[in-house]
Amino acid sequence: MATALKIIGAVLVLLIVTIGLAVTIVPRFLDRIYYRGPASDHFDGERFRNPDGDADTMRLPAGGGRAGFFWRQLTGSDGRPAWPKSVAVTQARPPARVDGDRMLVTWVGHATVLIQTGGLNILTDPVWSDRAGPLGFGPKRVTAPGIRFEDLPRIDLVLVSHNHYDHLDQATLQRLWQRDRPQIVTSLGNDSVIGQVGARATALDWGQAATLTASGLTVTPVAPRCGESPWCRGDRAQIIVTRNHHWGSRWFTDRNRALWSSFVIRLPGEGGNIFFAGDTGFGDGHWPREAAGYGPIRFAMIPIGAFRFVPGQMSSGSHIGPAEAALIHQRLGAAHSMAIHWGTFRLSYEGYDTPPEMLAEAMRCTGGTGFAAAGIGESFEVPSYAAPAPTRPLTREAMLRCMDRPAVNALR
Repeated sequence: MATALKIIGAVLVLLIVTIGLAVTIVPRFLDRIYYRGPASDHFDGERFRNPDGDADTMRLPAGGGRAGFFWRQLTGSDGRPAWPKSVAVTQARPPARVDGDRMLVTWVGHATVLIQTGGLNILTDPVWSDRAGPLGFGPKRVTAPGIRFEDLPRIDLVLVSHNHYDHLDQATLQRLWQRDRPQIVTSLGNDSVIGQVGARATALDWGQAATLTASGLTVTPVAPRCGESPWCRGDRAQIIVTRNHHWGSRWFTDRNRALWSSFVIRLPGEGGNIFFAGDTGFGDGHWPREAAGYGPIRFAMIPIGAFRFVPGQMSSGSHIGPAEAALIHQRLGAAHSMAIHWGTFRLSYEGYDTPPEMLAEAMRCTGGTGFAAAGIGESFEVPSYAAPAPTRPLTREAMLRCMDRPAVNALR
């Protein structure tokens, strides 16, 4: 009996020591230094920050303790509406190339979009994995990718907005790199994460640009704006890394070691630019106009999902909802926008079809057109830029008042 008690006591002591060591050692082990560089208005020498404030991105979207929040999300015990276990998709077989000013767009799912124009094949935040998380865990996709990887044409350019697992998928990036050796453009620090699987990326700060040529990328320290001219002419594609409002982490303790961003792709000719919002909250709401300063937006990709973490919530600090997405479309002055970041991975509280239904209501509030949801696997043509008709300029507060109607509140 005494021997058994001694063994139990020894095991308990060992367990306490192990837990104590884990508490002190594991967080440091999970932390990573992805980037070293000079301090700026959004980098303090160690971690990045939003210059318009981080209080909203630091809060849990549903309030309460962090452990309880993640447990409820993991177990689905937060009362959220049920999602379908699977959604049928007719997968596209896009052409090898689309030449000239013609633009063909295919939504692969979540934030992954294939844009084909001017002989270029462009992919945003490519994710072909079944789960969005580390070590095979995380939310499981409810739809197959809108294009089979085997049917994906040769990719020339990949944009990676930040290092969250539902946007930076190392397995997919490794496959793309081994097959196509595309040019990969991302924001500061994420090249370190991408490099872990042998792929090479060009990492840029907000306001920097890279010009795509036949021989690769040429980096421009500061991207020129259009000034008074309505067009920014050139004979090559230029990728500009632009501000949005988010955060980054792979392991919690490495929070904000790498930067997050949106992107403008300035295309040759007068057809208009492409804008990819990445993953973003609303923040000060000025960053869409900053992106529009690089020239007229022909086509924009704007997130509308993962915005509701408690009943009735219209957005979180890290994610815009459909109401704010409509305002971003308006402030971009975009001719055409497509809704992304919904209907693929169940990340939050809203029902499966809620985001596109609410987006239609939000667009009624602005009186605008040109922003709607597409189906996964759907390919569509985007016309050349034409200035959109004037809309009702709304503040965020006015938009939320417009959306505060029984018909909208009934949407889950």
